[in-house]
Amino acid sequence: MRYISTRGQAPPVSFLDAVLNGMAPDGGLYVPESWPVLDANGEYFTRHFSAVAGPVLAAFSSPDLLEKDAFGESPVRTLSDNAYGFVTGSRWHGAVAPLVQYMDRAWILELFHGPSLSFKDIAMQLIGPLYERILKQRDERITILCATSGDTGGAAVEALKQRERIDLFVLTPNGRVSEVQRRFMTTSGAANVNVVEVDGDFDACQGLVKAIFADPEFVRRARISAVNSINWVRIVAQSIYYLTTSNTLAGGPVHFVVPTGNFGDAYSGWVAKMLGAPVDRIVLATNSNDILARALMTGRYQRGASKHTLSPAMDIQVASNFERILFEAVGRDSETICALYDELARTGGFDIPEAALTRLRADFDAADIDDAETIEAMRRAWSSGSGLLVCPHTAVGLAAKLRARLHGPVVTLATAHPAKFPDTVERATGVRPQLPAKCADLFEREEKFDSLPADVEAVKQYIRERSRAWR
Repeated sequence: MRYISTRGQAPPVSFLDAVLNGMAPDGGLYVPESWPVLDANGEYFTRHFSAVAGPVLAAFSSPDLLEKDAFGESPVRTLSDNAYGFVTGSRWHGAVAPLVQYMDRAWILELFHGPSLSFKDIAMQLIGPLYERILKQRDERITILCATSGDTGGAAVEALKQRERIDLFVLTPNGRVSEVQRRFMTTSGAANVNVVEVDGDFDACQGLVKAIFADPEFVRRARISAVNSINWVRIVAQSIYYLTTSNTLAGGPVHFVVPTGNFGDAYSGWVAKMLGAPVDRIVLATNSNDILARALMTGRYQRGASKHTLSPAMDIQVASNFERILFEAVGRDSETICALYDELARTGGFDIPEAALTRLRADFDAADIDDAETIEAMRRAWSSGSGLLVCPHTAVGLAAKLRARLHGPVVTLATAHPAKFPDTVERATGVRPQLPAKCADLFEREEKFDSLPADVEAVKQYIRERSRAWR
């Protein structure tokens, strides 16, 4: 299995190099050269999450992770068991991603039972030991750079803290994340974790990451990689819960409603469909930062001004992973992708080619949900017979489900624990959600972070002074 860039100007690489590089050197994103096909039958893919993770990871990593160790164990089995198996103790719910029915033909997939209470943990808990394995084999160090609108940073900290060969740098927008989200990033106490509050919004943080990756000499000297949703292993890990869930709900294809900002989670559902999972429509549930909804409805992908909403992890105006699905929609024509993204850089937008838009609409629907609808969805979920407390991002999904008018089984992804947004949940329901016991002391831990302007040279200097990988 080799990986190519969506922009076609970089040589193919192995799975491990795609993971370590994060982004291709030509500015594109890595995708598999060809799609593996799994025997995605219900009997197999209704096993425990860790049992499904192994063959999925193997399909995408061949031959890199197929050699057995001295004990006859496959690395993919070891990695999967360490990330999701019962050996992880209190880090996970027993099912990892439990499915909860709340009304007829409607379910919520709880993805928030990991150590930072976010769906991002599902991928990050695999990335941590995978990085550690690769770096030990190669006797290398690495610098991980991460821009976060809230949850990715906390999940990255939980996965990478105290790892000897890794220095983590997290860029987060000042004042744009909840206090609980911030504390998951700033209270690790780990010497290898560096959290920076940037004077700007998430798009500014993401722009800094892209600008740093555009400097190949700096990337080489700092040995920089990224664990944002652009990292291919994030997509692989997230595809697993679409496989397990759609096969658990036997009787035909399953619709999924996905709260989305950077498009990575929704794209993972499409990847699962490519692997053979019975996935039907994928609904992109956006908040008022509705670039993806507008793109599907109008055919124009146009950057706007970032708006501060009650669902801050989705306050994104440039959805990085959209490049991957657009690459597929234009028939893997990298020249077209280069032209479209050059236009985005110059003008702030582009028109999706008509044939590509038709292909996108064949798999995806979209709805944009404002803050008032978000509050109402949270109130409705709590006051209904199901008595659900949901975070504002999940509420965006529930509101989008009503608007989508889907027929058949529908699963809405619950992307964060409601206790990560206690003020908003209490405002909507009158109930203040409590943190789980495993992180009940979060507000007693000492915080550590720095502040920087949204200036790429300032961030580079900060990394240069602190990265142990610098050479």
